[in-house]
Formats: sequence, structure tokens, C-alpha cells
Amino acid sequence: MMKTVLLAGGLGSRLAEETVRIPKPMVEVSGRPIMLHVMDIYSQWGHHDFIVACGYKCMLIKSFFHELHLMNNDFTVALGDGGMTLRPTRNVDWNVSVVDTGQHTMTGGRLLRLRDWLDDEPFMVTYSDGVGNIDIDALLAFHRSHGGLATVTAVQPPARFGNLELEGNRVAEFTEKVQKYETWINGGFFVFEPGVLDYLSGDEEPLEQAPLARLARDGQLFAYKHKGFWHPMDTVRDRDHLDKLCQAGNPPWMQFERQRVEVEAA
Repeated sequence: MMKTVLLAGGLGSRLAEETVRIPKPMVEVSGRPIMLHVMDIYSQWGHHDFIVACGYKCMLIKSFFHELHLMNNDFTVALGDGGMTLRPTRNVDWNVSVVDTGQHTMTGGRLLRLRDWLDDEPFMVTYSDGVGNIDIDALLAFHRSHGGLATVTAVQPPARFGNLELEGNRVAEFTEKVQKYETWINGGFFVFEPGVLDYLSGDEEPLEQAPLARLARDGQLFAYKHKGFWHPMDTVRDRDHLDKLCQAGNPPWMQFERQRVEVEAA
């Protein structure tokens, strides 16, 4: 079973209302930390082996996972001797390693610190604050088909603003939050061969800058295009939007559609 790394060490400064108290991956959507929603996506495709690369307020994440088995089940406590009997209510067959990768380490450095945890095998990586109905099977098939070292899931960013089409100073067309142009951005949900770690240099290097640029320059980075749902949680407004989607029923990041694999260089 392939390991999945969750990058969970950032400060989350644009969510300061929440992240003064807790790390960003612990901010709740519909009563559960956003990180668990991300893990649910992988779990639905049969991937249950996670490594959480934490940093900021790492002890809170460690405590959370240490207690999660207890919180996921009902129990009876014998107050005389403290004995406890668990009564399972939810079967979550996950293996979660929580690793302190440093308070100020950047994303590339966090990955590099996990080298000994990854067993020199291919692995997946994603951010712990972005959700999407990614077809993980198709993503892995795409990665294996192109033979490169790295795959990034390319997504189309959610439209946040209305659009003005201008002719001189006259507004020719006004549209509200319509995606008119094909723009692709890094949506996380990476697949990496062990050789990607050789592109990383140390704690101060963000994965998204020099390492991915060097991989692209060497012809080793490919883009899996995901046209379905994807949404980050960067702000309180994002959190509220995801919460509303979740409260409405089956959230869109858990509504999967099998996708056809196409090989295209990034």
C-alpha cells in the first residue's frame, strides 16, 4: 500500500482567527478537522497509510491522533480502577504516523526530513487543507504511464470574483463568478518517485519553487488534469463555504467519477 504524506506544518496566517489556537489542518469543517476530510478522499480509494508532516503546534496534532481511536468509539469506564471497555462505532482502518518536521521548515524540507519514513518507494503527497473529488486510481495510472519522477494534479481555481469585459471605458459584459478561461494551478495530490527527494536541498526550500521548477526543466514533471471539484481552505470564507457544502449532504469532494487517463507533459 502506497504511503500518503500530508503537509501539515504551515502557520495558516490567512486563517488567523482560527490558527492562533490550533494548526490550520485542525480547523473544522462540519465538526471534523479539514485534514480528516482530505484523508477520507484517499481512504475511499483504498489508501490508509498516512504520514503527517507537522510543524506549527505539532503537539496538538500528535495529541489529536493519539486520542482519535478513543474519540471514534463509545466506551465504558470503571471509575474504581480506571479500566475502560471500547464499543466500536466506526471502523477507521488507518495507520497514521505523525512526524515533527520542524516549526519553520518549508514544504520541500519537510519532505526531505521524511526520507527514512518512505522506504525508498513511490509515495503520494498533498496539502492538508485542500479537497477535491480526485480519482486516485486514475491519478496513479497516469503517473505510471508517463515514466517521469513526478506528477502534480492540475486543477482549475474556483472563480472568486465577477468578470468585466471592457471595450474602452464601456462595460461590454458583466459576469459573476464564471470560469471563462482555462487556467491551471497546482492542486496538490502529487505522486512522487523516490528520486524526487534528490531534488530537495534543505529545510529552507519550498517544494513549489526550485524543486518543481527543476523537475519540469528536466522533463520529469507531468500534470494530471482534474476538471472536477476542487477547493482550498485558505480563508474563513473558504471554511464557511466548505462547511455549507458538507452540511447539505454528501460533500462534492466525496462524489467520485472515474476519469480517462491522458498523458500530457506539464
